[in-house]
Amino acid sequence: MTDATIVSNSKAALTGAFWMVFAGVGFALSNVSIQYLTMTLGLASPSATFWQYFVSLVAMAPVVWRIGFSGLKTRRLGLHILRVGLAALGVQLWVAALAYPVPIWQAIALLMTSPFFVTIGAALVLGERVTSRRWGATLLGFIGGMIILAPWSEAFVWGALLPVAAAVLWGSSILCMKKLEEEESPQSVTLYLLLFLSPINLLLALGAGFELPGTAMAWWLVIAAGLLGAVANSTLAMAYARTDAAYLQPFDHLKLPLNVLCGFIVFGWVPPGNLWLGAALIIGASLFIVQAERKTG
Repeated sequence: MTDATIVSNSKAALTGAFWMVFAGVGFALSNVSIQYLTMTLGLASPSATFWQYFVSLVAMAPVVWRIGFSGLKTRRLGLHILRVGLAALGVQLWVAALAYPVPIWQAIALLMTSPFFVTIGAALVLGERVTSRRWGATLLGFIGGMIILAPWSEAFVWGALLPVAAAVLWGSSILCMKKLEEEESPQSVTLYLLLFLSPINLLLALGAGFELPGTAMAWWLVIAAGLLGAVANSTLAMAYARTDAAYLQPFDHLKLPLNVLCGFIVFGWVPPGNLWLGAALIIGASLFIVQAERKTG
C-alpha cells in the first residue's frame, strides 16, 4: 500500500466518522423535537409520525427522482410491503414511546438492542450460523437492556417497553432488507421504503383520529423533525459509503450521550447510574457482534 493510498483511506475514515457524528446530532435533535411536539404540545403520536415522515419524503424527493421509478421493478413485492410495514410500525411505537413519555435517554438506550434481535432473527429465520460467542454477546446485550428497564423497581412503567417493541420491529425490517438485497439493488429497497412509508403512516394516523399541528410552533417542530431526519439519514448513508461499518460503529454509539444531552437541555432529565451500566453492556456487546460480522463477512 502506497503512502498516497494510506492518506486517502485516512481521509475517507475521518470523513465517514464526521458524517456519522453529524447524523447522530441530527437524529438527537429530531427526537427531542418530536418528544416536545407530542408530550408538551399534545399532538397525537400517529399524526406526529405521519407529518414528520411526510416532510422527510418531500425533502428526499430529489433522491426518489434520481433513483427513478425503474427501481420499482421487483419479483418480491410482498416482502417489500412487509418490510416497510414493519418499519412503519416500529416508527409508530418509537414516537408513541416519546409521547408516553419515556425519557429520551431510556428510549434511545433500549432502541440500541435492535442488533441483538437481528442476530436472533438471522439464526431462526434466515438460517445463518451464529457462534456461541455471538449468542453470549446477545445475551449480554439483553442483560444491559434489563438493567436499564429495571422492571423490578417501583419506577418501572409499561410504556418503557415501547422502545423495545420498536427495536424488535426494526430488527425484523432489517432481516427483510437483507433477504431482499440477495436479489435486488439497495436503490430498489430504498425507493420502496421512501414511497410506502408515508401512505402506511397516513392510514395509521387516520385510524387513530387524524390531527393537524395546532399551532405555529407545532408546525415548525414538525418541519424541523422531518428535515433533520432526512438530513440525518442522508449523512448516515454518506458515512457508510466512505468507510467500513465496523470502524463507524463506535461513532454511532455517540447517539446515546447526544440524546441524553438534548433531554437534559429541553426537559431537565438526568439519567440514573443504571443507564450507564446497562448502556456499557449493550455497546460492548454490539461492538463485538459488528467485529464478528466483519471477520466472517
